Amino acid sequence: MNIELKKFGTALISRQAGREAFAAFQSSLKDIPEQEEIIADFDGVITFSPSWGDEFLTPLIQRYDGRFKLMHTHNPSVKATVEILEKSNSIKFNVV
Repeated sequence: MNIELKKFGTALISRQAGREAFAAFQSSLKDIPEQEEIIADFDGVITFSPSWGDEFLTPLIQRYDGRFKLMHTHNPSVKATVEILEKSNSIKFNVV
């Protein structure tokens, strides 16, 4: 399953918006086959804040661990946020 984050907007910046996006996305997670990878795609995202990412990405990696991956991006905002989330939550995202 590919999650196109741009569907939630191009500026993903607040904790509340991240929480709402994750809540809205919950129904899409119900029918994922047990072995299927879940990949977050940042294409089209301009700004990505640690607060939004913490509310959306952190629960996904906690729930799906080895199956959850991030699509490689050159976006400096995304890269910086991913680094912050990894350090603050003591996690390591898999990037494909």
